[in-house]
Amino acid sequence: MMNGTQDGQAPRMAGRAGMVLIVGLFFLWGLANNLNDVLIAKFRHVFQLSDLQSGLVQSAFYLGYFCFALPAAYAAERFGYKAAVVGGLLLFAAGALLFWPASLQPSYPFFLFALFVIASGLAFLETSANPLVIVLGPAESADRRLNLAQAFNPLGSVTGVAMGAALLLADVPVGVAPDASAVRMPYLVIAAVVLVWAVLLMATPLPRAVMPAGRVPVSGVLSGVGALLKRPRYLAGVCAQFFYVGAQVGIWSYLIRYVAAELPQLGIQRAAWLLTVSLLLFTAGRFVGALLLSRIEGARLMTLFGAINVMLMVVAALVGGRVGVVALVASSFFMSIMYPTIFVLSLRGLGPLTKPGSSLIVMAIIGGAVLTAVMGFVSDISGAISLAMLVPAACFAVILAFARLHCGEVER
Repeated sequence: MMNGTQDGQAPRMAGRAGMVLIVGLFFLWGLANNLNDVLIAKFRHVFQLSDLQSGLVQSAFYLGYFCFALPAAYAAERFGYKAAVVGGLLLFAAGALLFWPASLQPSYPFFLFALFVIASGLAFLETSANPLVIVLGPAESADRRLNLAQAFNPLGSVTGVAMGAALLLADVPVGVAPDASAVRMPYLVIAAVVLVWAVLLMATPLPRAVMPAGRVPVSGVLSGVGALLKRPRYLAGVCAQFFYVGAQVGIWSYLIRYVAAELPQLGIQRAAWLLTVSLLLFTAGRFVGALLLSRIEGARLMTLFGAINVMLMVVAALVGGRVGVVALVASSFFMSIMYPTIFVLSLRGLGPLTKPGSSLIVMAIIGGAVLTAVMGFVSDISGAISLAMLVPAACFAVILAFARLHCGEVER
């Protein structure tokens, strides 16, 4: 009896260990994503860039997501989630290691290439981890479960921004170009942690649900994509995710710049700490959102949060000053539930099309590349970073419309 009990407990323990490692992925890519927000401020001074040029940090990063989302979906289908995740971690580590030679030059295009490689790895992680959390549990609680797992993502984001503010922007007077070599150590540490995570994951058995069913031809993935293109409501979800990611990335990318422009007495490092406050509000919103979603339909809650954020962005764009900064920082709380809720609503009812469906939603992250550049362009031509906030205002209006489309749906 003792042996039988121990034998039964072993798979459960392995499954728990695997889930801990998978949830840890949300933390790791959150750290990488939001360290970019500090890099933008750093590179702007190092290379004397315009807002549009500094926004290319996000363009290069999210282009990697776009290019590798479908290969990641095929890898998950062909080799299983575990292999896809490990491959993504190795790419992630390789990109972080490239920061060493890039900082020796120093070369802005080389840094952009390193960020592209990091993002290519993160595409594998997000394509695999998000649907994995969805399928490992009851369908009716998928939105709450994914919101809870996603709560570890902003914890990584806060860590990334705090680390960047402390190590990259410390003791840098406004208007003085700092040394690019400061970026080496943070990314070498990240590479080491990611490689250790990959080794732990390789040594940990995962549940059968994450293993491949057999050989999957490339044509099978492409046919799934073709079927998805015939589903207007699904495509609306992809569109909503495009605009959401564009709004989120754009706001956080230019928050330091906005605060420095509207409250110049604070200085660039204190502006970076306000970004940390913004991310803490985002984290709090994830946990509060997980509780609210147990009582309120996801689409209805997102409708409310979308409307609030449209108003906050208009205030940030047209009022500015201290009030505008407060509005911009506060918007993060109301963004918190949007990505996972759009993800769940978009995949609802797809059945066997769930894996290719998740890959197209991950490809929608290209919104971070496109709309951050648009915001930089608006800032450059208008001469006011505040007016660039009208771009995320329009984005939240699109999300509001998508949420209203799903209000009152009965989940099947």
